[in-house]
Amino acid sequence: MTKHLNILSLLAIGALLAAACSTAGATASPSTASVAPSVARSVAPSASATEEPSASSSESAEEPYKLEAASGAVGPYLTGEDGMTLYTFKPDVADSGKSTCNGDCATNWPPFVVDSADEVEAGDGVSGKISLITRDDGTMQVAYNGKPVYYFKNDTKAGDTNGQGLADKWFVAAP
Repeated sequence: MTKHLNILSLLAIGALLAAACSTAGATASPSTASVAPSVARSVAPSASATEEPSASSSESAEEPYKLEAASGAVGPYLTGEDGMTLYTFKPDVADSGKSTCNGDCATNWPPFVVDSADEVEAGDGVSGKISLITRDDGTMQVAYNGKPVYYFKNDTKAGDTNGQGLADKWFVAAP
């Protein structure tokens, strides 16, 4: 009987070690979140705005996101991941901590969301205040000077500013 218990104990310990080894070196593989030109921690113009990013605390050691300044026919503007243009929505009230673009709106104008552990920093030419707000769906959205920022689903490459002035409510986020 003791011999069987020792064998069972060894098998149990072996199973625990195997399980620990198989997950110890693993990292969470990001799923596409609401909008990321090619990085899953933020939102991608073609992805659903309701999906949440899956980032683990071990990913917080990655380089921080940077808001960068760019310039084009519309003047200076902010960019997020992969140089994609960021926009503000006129009905959003600065410093309210709230986005008014949800549902179908967020499908067309995916919010720039990150995991709460991710850092967002200002790049060259960006002097405003960067913060995070909690959206109605619980995701964390980047805000610039108190206003939530969004991508536009019809911008397909860096430098596109197809959303500028649409419905007299959407404007490139100025650095």
